[in-house]
Amino acid sequence: MEYNFLKISTSDAICTLAISAPKSLNALNSNILKELDDFLTNISPDIRVLIITGDGEKSFVAGADISEMQNLNEAEGFEFGRLGAQVFRKIEVLPIPVIAAVNGFALGGGCELALSCDIRIASNKAKFGQPEVGLGIIPGFSGTYRLAKIVGMGYAKEMIYTGRAIKADEALRIGLVNAVYEPEQLMEEANALAGRIVKNAPIAVRYAKVSINEEYDLAADDAIAFENKMFGKCFASKDQKEGMTAFLTKREAHFTNE
Repeated sequence: MEYNFLKISTSDAICTLAISAPKSLNALNSNILKELDDFLTNISPDIRVLIITGDGEKSFVAGADISEMQNLNEAEGFEFGRLGAQVFRKIEVLPIPVIAAVNGFALGGGCELALSCDIRIASNKAKFGQPEVGLGIIPGFSGTYRLAKIVGMGYAKEMIYTGRAIKADEALRIGLVNAVYEPEQLMEEANALAGRIVKNAPIAVRYAKVSINEEYDLAADDAIAFENKMFGKCFASKDQKEGMTAFLTKREAHFTNE
C-alpha cells in the first residue's frame, strides 16, 4: 500500500513513523487510520522498536478530523470509533515496544494515540487533552479506558469532563508522560531510548510486553502464574543462553532473536 499520510524511516532496527497531514495539524481521518492499520499489519519483523511522532513542529496529532465526523449518524459514528479503536489496539499489542514522541498538540485522538503506546515522551511545547465533550461527543478511540488506567480515575475524569488541555510539565507530574525535553532534543532522546531497548534480547522484551499487558487486569495469583509461564518460555530461547553466557564470561551479548 502506498502511504500518503505516513512518513517512515528505519535505521538500526528502529522505525520512525510520522503522521503527516500538515493542513489539518495531522488530524486523524479514515484514510490515515487505514494507512496506519496497513502499516501495523505488515510491519517488518526486523523492526525492534517503533517510534511514532507527528510531522512538523506544531502538532503530534491534533485530534480526529472534525470535518469528517460532523455529519455522521449513529451507525457511522460507531464505525469510525471502532476503526480508530482497532488501530490503536494493534499498537498496544504490537509485539515490539512503541514510543510516542509527542512534539506538539496531542488532543482527542492524538492523546488517545499516545496512550496506546508503551512509553510517552514529550517536547516541552506539547499539550495533551480530551476536548470531545465540547463537541458533543466523548473520546471514541479508547480514551476513557486507557487514560484512567495511566493517570488514575480522578485526573482522567477531570480531563475528560472539563475538556481542559494540559501542558507537558503537568502531563509529567500526573504520569501521562515519562520525560519532557526541549523540542530540538525530543527525537534524539526518543532514538536513544529505543537504542537502549534494542541492545536487549528481543524475545525477552517481547515476553515482557506481553506479560505487563496481560497481567494488568488479572487477579494477583493469575498474574503471577502468567509471569511464571513467560519466564519459563525465555529458557527455550538461544538468546537466554547467549545472554547468561556473555554475562558470566564478561563479554557483550550478541542476540539473534532466536
